[in-house]
Amino acid sequence: MRILGIDPGLRITGFGVIHKQGNKLSYIASGTIKTADADLPSRLKTILAGVSEVVRTYQPDCAAIEKVFVNVNPQSTLLLGQARGAAICALVHNDLLVSEYTALQVKQAVVGHGKAAKQQVQDMVQRLLLLPGVPGSDAADALGVAICHAHSGEALALLDSLAPGLTRRGLRMRGGRLVG
Repeated sequence: MRILGIDPGLRITGFGVIHKQGNKLSYIASGTIKTADADLPSRLKTILAGVSEVVRTYQPDCAAIEKVFVNVNPQSTLLLGQARGAAICALVHNDLLVSEYTALQVKQAVVGHGKAAKQQVQDMVQRLLLLPGVPGSDAADALGVAICHAHSGEALALLDSLAPGLTRRGLRMRGGRLVG
């Protein structure tokens, strides 16, 4: 399975492509999509086109993207959400299933704890994928999203397949717990 990870950003959107075969992960590619200092619609167009080009070039089977966190500045959060939306549109337009993970989930999957620093994520991505050098922070974050999906995706798919049966029994999943 080939997984595309996306770390969305209005100025720099990171991408990382890995291959998963059994429990083995291998590096395919990574990089960034940089937008010019321009108006918002032009930046969103660049993200949409860039992510679409990555999909065409690397032909992933699925995609994963980091969820937006709410920060102190609501305007920044809204702008980041729009960049994320442009990336998601490119993914679904290219018929990819998209999974979403929080930064905490990504850090836990890659480093082992959710409070990891950027440098720790970069170092662990290098080690896990046997890279010759440390990737840039945006590319490392995107590769981390892909690694997180590689570890979590099968469990999520299993839960999704169980959901209709649970619903018929009057049960559902909420926050990772079964509720009635």
